[in-house]
Amino acid sequence: MNQTIPAAASQASRSQREPDARAPLVCVKNLEKTYRTARGTLTLFQELNLEVSPGELVAIVGQSGAGKSTLLHILGALDTATAGTVHCASTNVASLGPREAAAFRNREIGYVWQFHYLLPEFTALENVAMPLLARGQTRRESLAVASNWLREVDLGDRSDHRPGELSGGEQQRVALARALVGGPRLLLADEPTGDLDETTAGRVFDLLERLHASHGLTSIVVTHNMELAARCTRTLRLESGRLTGLGQPPRAGLNLENA
Repeated sequence: MNQTIPAAASQASRSQREPDARAPLVCVKNLEKTYRTARGTLTLFQELNLEVSPGELVAIVGQSGAGKSTLLHILGALDTATAGTVHCASTNVASLGPREAAAFRNREIGYVWQFHYLLPEFTALENVAMPLLARGQTRRESLAVASNWLREVDLGDRSDHRPGELSGGEQQRVALARALVGGPRLLLADEPTGDLDETTAGRVFDLLERLHASHGLTSIVVTHNMELAARCTRTLRLESGRLTGLGQPPRAGLNLENA
């Protein structure tokens, strides 16, 4: 069976790095995150545990301020934990220095935010190519791979358009292509449909599901949309500083504020 270039490239990249497909791709144990504030210490997470197996599409839901974005930032080496262990894509994230963390994110993590964060002065094609250029690949090679990814998200005819010339749904599809162009094993999506209308949100999530399956991804999606969450492998609720499956009571007693 023939594979598209993005599928073949991303699967080959992952196969070279994956030591054991049976081991959890994400393993968080006894995670703690605290902040010092004018009113004292704010405890966001306490003894939080999480395991995500390869191939899972996991939704995380919870009230605003529960720490969902902070958790993704810790998994993606954009923030650090106060205590506990975080292993992500076979890497002890806590042990990474700034340059190592940047390299880890570039190769192992695909990140999609609620806002697309595309660079306005560059075309869709150039935006998608950015992670590869940052990796040191040639411009010609980077643009060729990016072009394939734009076709993968059904935007091959928009490659020369700048972000301001695209609709909201198109912008988010470009952002998704940019997140996956480097062949990451883990996709972290923080409210990827939060700025879109219901119809467009459904289409973007359809695309995310298709890419998750066709490229053998492991994905964690933060969302307030319970209908979209129900389409995932499983749904976890972040509340009172820990993750529980839906229907399980949260643990009381932690001091939580918006974060």
